[in-house]
Amino acid sequence: MYNYLPCKLCLVFLLCFLMPAAVFAQGDFWFGGGGDTALYSQAGYAFGGSFALGYGAGSSIGFKAAWFLNEEGIDILELNFLLRLYFLRQAYKGPYIQFMGGPSLYNRSGSFSIPSNSGMISAGLSAGWRFVLFDRWFIEPSVRGGYPYIFGASLLTGIRL
Repeated sequence: MYNYLPCKLCLVFLLCFLMPAAVFAQGDFWFGGGGDTALYSQAGYAFGGSFALGYGAGSSIGFKAAWFLNEEGIDILELNFLLRLYFLRQAYKGPYIQFMGGPSLYNRSGSFSIPSNSGMISAGLSAGWRFVLFDRWFIEPSVRGGYPYIFGASLLTGIRL
């Protein structure tokens, strides 16, 4: 039988953290997509795309999903909750540091299933810079390190509302 624990944990996270932040914080809702790379094995980098969304001012909480493909024929799906802190205490621009954590799911290419064949908890720290364009659009280059990947980089483009 399927274990619904991850779904329940996501619901608890939404109710305990995101809803109070949306009600009491004065901030921006932002979302975007981009390209990512991560060093998941000694054979080389895995490449893929990502989608992220968040809410906050001076700091943000949110969610990021990334799908990676590598040369070894393994697909990796990361589902991370994030906590972002801006160094300049600006609501939506400048340098930031971001803590991420969540499940990382692995399957052979072409046979991805949920629940996956294997997986583990992923955790890491990233540093980046948000450049604002035309008051609402943004570009974010970032680098990250953590486990089970060693090193990674991403370029996210999006909009803030």
